[in-house]
Amino acid sequence: MNDWPEGWSDDNRGTRYGRGSAGAQPESARVMRQVRRGPAAPPGQGGGYGAPPQGVPRQPSYVNGQGYDEGHGQDAYDSGYNTGQVYGGGPAGPGDGYAGAARPAPNWRRRIKWTAITLVTVLVVTSVATYVWADSKLHRDVDLSKVIDRPEAGKGTNYLIVGSDSRAGMSSADKQKLHTGSAEGKRTDTMMILHVGDNGDTLISLPRDSDVVIPTYKGSTSGKVYQGRGRHVKLNAAYAEDGPELLVRTIEYNTGLHIDHYAEIGFGGFAKIVDAVGGVDITIDKAFKDKYSGADFKAGKQTLNGEQALAFVRTRHAFAASDLQRTKNQQKFLAALAHQVATPSTVLNPFKLYPTMGAGLDALTVDKDMGLWDLASMFWAMKGVNGGDGTSMNMPISGSTGGNLVWDKAKVKTLVNELKNDDKVTVTGN
Repeated sequence: MNDWPEGWSDDNRGTRYGRGSAGAQPESARVMRQVRRGPAAPPGQGGGYGAPPQGVPRQPSYVNGQGYDEGHGQDAYDSGYNTGQVYGGGPAGPGDGYAGAARPAPNWRRRIKWTAITLVTVLVVTSVATYVWADSKLHRDVDLSKVIDRPEAGKGTNYLIVGSDSRAGMSSADKQKLHTGSAEGKRTDTMMILHVGDNGDTLISLPRDSDVVIPTYKGSTSGKVYQGRGRHVKLNAAYAEDGPELLVRTIEYNTGLHIDHYAEIGFGGFAKIVDAVGGVDITIDKAFKDKYSGADFKAGKQTLNGEQALAFVRTRHAFAASDLQRTKNQQKFLAALAHQVATPSTVLNPFKLYPTMGAGLDALTVDKDMGLWDLASMFWAMKGVNGGDGTSMNMPISGSTGGNLVWDKAKVKTLVNELKNDDKVTVTGN
């Protein structure tokens, strides 16, 4: 028995080409059998060998050896293919496959909602981080609880703003550049009371040469009580004797006005703030020079850098009424500085805002109860005090004695009563 199909053997293979025959001629074309799938087997029944599994699409038919069946019935191979359905019947609809599918419209309400949430979150996180950073930089070194025999607090809030000649942190080059000298210790070049109330803010300059009495006080470091003996001194001598606490005690004793908060800035810090903000625009009414402060100004509008600004607010020898004119220049410049810091070009520019805030906070010394909100209130009041709603003035002066400026007691009493009651200030200063 042979193994060749259909009873073929090596003897009857003949000369057929392609089946191991040695004949040179290929065999003639042969007609392929018709291939057509039968109906799918019912669910649960096997289709037997060669039957397609359930769910497999119908395969193409070859009819009579003439190629694809071109019919349009259910057996047609291309039925439904060109409509976007490779498998299954019916025309393609939205979302069926990729052909002709429409892209869904964007949900703008959802996008706007999440954009707003993201922006608010970033704003809150940035604000909290900035607050924590700024609060940590404040130097709360002044303890007003050490001040004894204080007058009762009135309406509104009273800030004592002090500019000292502190040279802390300044190099020899800085001292030479800013014409500060190298004197040891600290003295007060600038003293102002800023009253913030409902009937307009009031800024009152206290000349450093004001004649005052040193009262009984408790030493800020020793805790010892020093009895007052009616000594008359210049106001800045109180600070030199026992620092901020004695200065507050002396002002309260000589005015009867309660001081709520204290803020002090030194030479170097003041110059750094001006430079950080990019300079301050100011109009100088009359040209002046002063070899002691380094001032050399022409009249007219100009932009002062830190070095020039310090010279401007310190100059006293160039004026006949030395201390009174200097306090007016100080008020004028501080108002201009506050306006410059509050401009959109500074507030909305983090590369300018944060250096300015950093320079200011590093340079400030405040009382232990001073918060950032108190500091902001002081700043905005300083900004608006010359804007029409506020009042800027010197302490009323009636004359002088021994080189000291004597306050007008009657006017001072009226002024203090108006501040305590938060009334509109009617008193005028020098």
